[in-house]
Amino acid sequence: MQDEFSFITKITPKQLKQRELIYGIGDDAALYHIDGAYDEVICVDTMVEDIHFRKDTMAPFHIGYKALAANISDVAAMGGTPLFYLVSIAIPKDWHDQDLYEIYEGMAKLASQYEMDLIGGDTVSTKDKLVISVTVIGKIEKGRRLLRSQAKPGDLVFVTGNVGSSAAGLHLLFERTRNGQFSKEEMDLIQSHQMPQPQVKAGRVLARSNCRLSLNDVSDGLASEANEIAEASGVTIVIEESKIPIIEVIDSLQPEKRLKWALFGGEDFQLIGTMAEEDWKIVHKQLEKQGVTASVVGKVMEGEAEVFLQTEENLIELKKEGYNHFK
Repeated sequence: MQDEFSFITKITPKQLKQRELIYGIGDDAALYHIDGAYDEVICVDTMVEDIHFRKDTMAPFHIGYKALAANISDVAAMGGTPLFYLVSIAIPKDWHDQDLYEIYEGMAKLASQYEMDLIGGDTVSTKDKLVISVTVIGKIEKGRRLLRSQAKPGDLVFVTGNVGSSAAGLHLLFERTRNGQFSKEEMDLIQSHQMPQPQVKAGRVLARSNCRLSLNDVSDGLASEANEIAEASGVTIVIEESKIPIIEVIDSLQPEKRLKWALFGGEDFQLIGTMAEEDWKIVHKQLEKQGVTASVVGKVMEGEAEVFLQTEENLIELKKEGYNHFK
């Protein structure tokens, strides 16, 4: 990286998609209108080389894609629509310009699916590892935002898609690196890790349902996200082991790890939530019409803010055991 200004010029989008945008990249801050019928949603996540990704497991394109996906997923968990993103990146000397352009291409590829605009950020040097921090701004209709704190005893617990696939993909990448030989089924798992798909469509269906429900995205694992809902809502959540959606190919890889990957692996970026049982049939049909798979995995009960796993033999307490940066 010789000149941050020419670099910024090169990554500045040539076309803008959001009519709310007044002024994007080029001034001290971006300006945009926000309609009086909407609330703003904003979130930020940071990825650090050798903590969140390694060069032998993620190509630069995938790093960018996933950095943006993590934030879009947070907007999806609020039921919102993503609009804009900002990128701050700290670059060490061993990263070349082409690698950096590919990071931004990865973000642009995902952003194009949602017609999002890149509107700013910061570019600096660092003496250590690459650090990329992405901020996403979105909107949600007033009164429709989905929170973790709305679970009630008697609700069912549901999850979209499958869980554990990202962790299984990472396991394969650790074994063989991204340049290894993989079957088609294994490549699907790897793609789940490198290019996860945020569940914006599902979030929008849930927000428009006008039902009381809680929602969270599966970034740190099913157990961790269920605990966050239990804590925010002051309830007990019971997840049934037999109902957790895990794709069959994982059983042929490491059957003894399938449950651990689903509960604690994280980075699936599916959605976990709760809602009243009488609302589920209608909402489930609405999700299916949009091509979204979702399944019931448990129930909400009165009690302390705890989460349990119901197995065939007994009830096991599930703690937050996702990745902790400071342990």
